Amino acid sequence: MTTTSKSLAVTYTHPDVFTVGVQEGWGDPQTDPTQIDWTTRQANAAIPFQVINGRPVNPCESTGIRYGRNELGHWGEQLAADAIVMATDHDGHRWLVMVERSDGHGWALPGGYVDPGENPAHAAVRELAEETGLVLEDVDWQPLPARYVPDPRASDEAWMVTVPAIAHLSVTARAELPRVLGADDARRAAWMRADSYTALVGDLDVWYGGKVFAAHRTLLMELLG
Repeated sequence: MTTTSKSLAVTYTHPDVFTVGVQEGWGDPQTDPTQIDWTTRQANAAIPFQVINGRPVNPCESTGIRYGRNELGHWGEQLAADAIVMATDHDGHRWLVMVERSDGHGWALPGGYVDPGENPAHAAVRELAEETGLVLEDVDWQPLPARYVPDPRASDEAWMVTVPAIAHLSVTARAELPRVLGADDARRAAWMRADSYTALVGDLDVWYGGKVFAAHRTLLMELLG
């Protein structure tokens, strides 16, 4: 990580962005953001942002890393989708599907990048199936508004925006919850007791010694109360 003496602006991009990121397709191969076609990216953005002197500017926060991409590969906005699957049993208890991320960032909602031209709601359903094996048929999915993701991997020039989609199931008992199994980018998957955000955090700590992925904390607090 470097700091310029004139402006004290931190510059940093994780080395994996240039190697694994480019190889696997989640990292832009272009290292100079002034060479990006920003007109197209701004037109497709879910949340409008500015480009100053050929460089994108995070529209929602100052991350502390002014230049570079930190741990994210995409210059500017990276659109993602998250699947929120909740179930309520006959005792009134609420359950939520969560996955443990394989990158060590904690427990999160199943989700991932939206492919070019893909509908975000479809992406959420696809990611759910890929990461948990859960395929829900005849379920009413409700897309939620796009929202900025306070992702710890972001910078002032690379950030995440997600379009969550939510589905509600009804079961008579916990034993009737559909089976989930971690796969793809998920180390493991589980139904978590989610009567409140506090209860969710407590169960993650007690049963898995885990924590909620920082990028999903605000969203889950709002949803669970």
